[in-house]
Amino acid sequence: MTEPRRISTPQTAKGFPVGRQVERVSGADSARNQGVCVLDVGKTNVKLSALTAHGEVLQTLAVENPVRPGPPWRHHNLSLLGGWVLDGLRSLARDFPISTFVTTAHGSGGVLVGSDPAEGDGTALPMIDYEQPLPADVAEAYPPLAGSFHDRGSAIMHGATHQARQLLWMEMAEPAKFREARWFLNLPQYWAWWLTGHAVSERTSLGAQSHLWNTPDDRPAPIVGLRGWGHLLPDIVPAWTNLGRLRRPLVDRFGLPENLTVLAGIHDSSANLYRYQAAGRADAAILSTGTWIVGMSGQTPLDDLNEHAGMTINSDVYGRPIAGALVMGGREFAHVAGEDGHGPVDIETVLNVMTRGTMAMPSFGDGDGFFPGSAGRGHVTGPALTGTRERRALGLIYVAQLAVECLDALKVRDTVVLDGSYLRDPLFARLVSTLRRGGETLINLDTYGVATGAALLASHATSLAAESLHLQTAEPITESAELFQAYHRRWREDARR
Repeated sequence: MTEPRRISTPQTAKGFPVGRQVERVSGADSARNQGVCVLDVGKTNVKLSALTAHGEVLQTLAVENPVRPGPPWRHHNLSLLGGWVLDGLRSLARDFPISTFVTTAHGSGGVLVGSDPAEGDGTALPMIDYEQPLPADVAEAYPPLAGSFHDRGSAIMHGATHQARQLLWMEMAEPAKFREARWFLNLPQYWAWWLTGHAVSERTSLGAQSHLWNTPDDRPAPIVGLRGWGHLLPDIVPAWTNLGRLRRPLVDRFGLPENLTVLAGIHDSSANLYRYQAAGRADAAILSTGTWIVGMSGQTPLDDLNEHAGMTINSDVYGRPIAGALVMGGREFAHVAGEDGHGPVDIETVLNVMTRGTMAMPSFGDGDGFFPGSAGRGHVTGPALTGTRERRALGLIYVAQLAVECLDALKVRDTVVLDGSYLRDPLFARLVSTLRRGGETLINLDTYGVATGAALLASHATSLAAESLHLQTAEPITESAELFQAYHRRWREDARR
């Protein structure tokens, strides 16, 4: 399910991978709008996009998110990435009238910084790659400090997922450097600080399972007080807050627009949700697909959430608690479909796999997802698959089932909007629609919902958002409907044993 990419040749920092042009929308009348540049930092890939004020993507550059092995731990190479960002911004600004820059990022990234962003990448200690295992002493010390599910907003997940656990690791491993640090910034706010010199915190980023913020009570989580970390968190501002212009040395060195301003930034799933809220669809549950399958619903009571079944408490852009559910669906798909698991799946192959009763049982990765105790126990049952096509079909069936499990966990019975990279296979949305127990299933084929939502922050509280949304209905598969339902019932029963 990786994105098809075409090679482009923007200038890049020395030693950094060449950027890749993902998409350019022809015929876009960018001259009518003040453009927005969105930096979208994912765990695996980073995208830099030029968009119109209406959220239409004009051009996107992408590069792999670089990671170094350590010491002191496996960490992201922010210096090289920063050079690539500025080179890419210069390139995009030559072609489009960009006036605003905003960052959106995954929820497990945080950076401990010093007081001066001009000192290299500004870090006091390298940014931890959250997927690596924790040292035994950190893993043992963390749970008693972490507070309740109400405080944390999620279960204690694998590796170094939570920024609070990253901070504890840094404090225990490098106490002297930790004491010299000035701020701990979520990833969107790190880039805003590095570009402008202004440090802020923001609720959607803090509320994305950082374990540093109690979203329902709008206050720091207990670990912040217990460890004396309060001074590391800057004042909180809304995601759309204008932090000012780029630092002058960056403008001069890279030839960047002098009047370009930088917004505070936003968590990626919350940016996608904001896109629908701003367009008047706050009533719908949103299910986004990619490396993570992420469901978000403002209609689900927080008391119904089960931390042991992949459920979370997130924050929307206004600071309101939002029920969430997530599973690392992209990685689960890859385990089942294999290295060659790309390309569309046909209905005949899906029916053949289902008729034979072959199933993918959770969970192949390090997390339990929606099935407590399933981590690392993923396996395929039933008759063996024959060839790449059948493996791909089983992978698609499996992630569709995980998507439905996500919606069921959130008790979504009415409208849901599906978006993200899985929709590149037309059968995915139809499988979800078929396996759901009622409710309208809509699809948004725009795979840049996160970037669009982030870009719309630049026109917050205006009517531009409605123009960015184009929804279609995902029709259920009516042939062999009984087979689909029976297969899914058996899968759910076996997955819970």
